[in-house]
Amino acid sequence: MSPANIFTAQLILGYLAWLLCYRSYLWPRLRAMDRIDAQRAIASLHSFRFFGLVFVMPGVVGSQLPGSFATFAAYADLATALLAMLALLTVKVRPLFWAFVVAFNIVGMADLLLDYFHAMRAGLPAIAGTLGAAYAIPVIYVPLLMITHVASFYLLLRAPRD
Repeated sequence: MSPANIFTAQLILGYLAWLLCYRSYLWPRLRAMDRIDAQRAIASLHSFRFFGLVFVMPGVVGSQLPGSFATFAAYADLATALLAMLALLTVKVRPLFWAFVVAFNIVGMADLLLDYFHAMRAGLPAIAGTLGAAYAIPVIYVPLLMITHVASFYLLLRAPRD
């Protein structure tokens, strides 16, 4: 099996595994939570996206990792993490909290979608080994991030319960 096929299969299986876990364990809990607590839980997860800076860390990823993918992915992840942290820090100031929740979800989802575009354009699946230690990010972490962005938007659009 080619590296591109292995990478693609692992990415798809990452989504499948997280969707199964999410449906069974995470979604029932998030849906039952107060809207603010659910968004805080999701923001807490996304506050760790500073880890995406690993894509520009020499020695962790290969020097052949396309810069068109790595630089954008690293700094858009950092921006998402900072916005999620700001949401968590402003929870007592509701208008700011909700603004940061919307912002980290828009920036974060756009980041992931553009990362897929940049990765495909740069031929990353064929050279996925250049991700080095960061290989786990797209196949394990990114599916959960995308799923929680979708859940967050759903929860934002859902009418509040009285």
